[in-house]
Formats: sequence, structure tokens, C-alpha cells
Amino acid sequence: MNSDEPVPRELKVLDTASLVRLEERACELTLNQRLDPAWVQAHAAPDGSHYLWPAPWNSPPHRPGITRQIRCELLITLHAGDRVMSLLDVLPGDFAPLSRVTSRAEGNAGQPTSGWFPERQGMATEQVLPDQP
Repeated sequence: MNSDEPVPRELKVLDTASLVRLEERACELTLNQRLDPAWVQAHAAPDGSHYLWPAPWNSPPHRPGITRQIRCELLITLHAGDRVMSLLDVLPGDFAPLSRVTSRAEGNAGQPTSGWFPERQGMATEQVLPDQP
């Protein structure tokens, strides 16, 4: 991906094992926005669905050796069913193969409050979730 490329506008859904792997990768690369993978493993619902919404590109100028990342808003489903929001820096090559939310119903299942994703970012939901009623 070159620097002129727009940020991907796809809502991604992932399971807990995939989320832990992304957090581990972010830790290995010392990316700025991440959680401790042990915390995620201990608190995320084992069978929960978690959501990533890309925000801006992140290219720290003081770390030229670090590949540009997508800074994502992360919605984590916890054991008790509560949800918490965090940020996670993800490499484009790790983001692209994640499962894309393909329906409004699927996206709304993870939405804790009105407007959490695409509308809040100034993006029309229809562009991300095409099969609305």
C-alpha cells in the first residue's frame, strides 16, 4: 500500500483467538496502540465477536523502520457480555484477510451504542454494509 492509498473502509469481525494474535503481533513490533495479550485472553469472551474499524494511517516519523499501520477502533466483547472500546494498530497485511462484516444486522450485533461505527467517521453505512432493509 502506498501513502496515497485511502484507509480501508471495511468493518472487520474477529474471534478471540484472532484478536489475541493481532495483539501479540502489535506487541512484538512495539506498535503504539495495543493491549496486553494476556489481558485480552483473560477478559475477552472466548466465543465473543470483536470488531475493528479502521481510522487513520499511523506512520510514526520518529520510527522510520516501522511499517505504516492502520489505527483501528477496537470493540471487545467481555466475558459478562459487556463491551469495551480500545485502539489497535494493525499492519495492512494483517488487516486485509480478516473477515469483513457483510450485513447491517451483523454489524449492529456488535454495536454498543448508536453511531459507534461508520457514521461517526463520516462514512455512509451503505458503503460498508450494503444489504440494509
